[in-house]
Amino acid sequence: MARPVKPRIVCSSPKFNVFGNNNNIDVVIMTYEEYEVIRLIDYNNLSQEEASKFMDVARTTVQGIYESARKKISDSIVNGKTLKIEGGNYNLCTSMEMGRNCNRRICRRFND
Repeated sequence: MARPVKPRIVCSSPKFNVFGNNNNIDVVIMTYEEYEVIRLIDYNNLSQEEASKFMDVARTTVQGIYESARKKISDSIVNGKTLKIEGGNYNLCTSMEMGRNCNRRICRRFND
């Protein structure tokens, strides 16, 4: 029996979730976890190991999510498809029982 998928921690929803022409019938769907991995690794220059700690998953999980996200971004750019960010299996950092909010740049979970 397969192990259940553990929800990934995402700091917050993206400010924009559609990139490209809204009328385009060719759409690539990126999950919130994929967005978060791209944000952590490419935008914040974290390693996969560091990103895995923020998302509370294994490094190999982050690696798989990262590869999937890069493939979707390249498909959108090369083929002119609209990129939408939606769905996934995640928990927002602000909804954690610890009651701490995330300021996105450097998560307070690691500074307390």
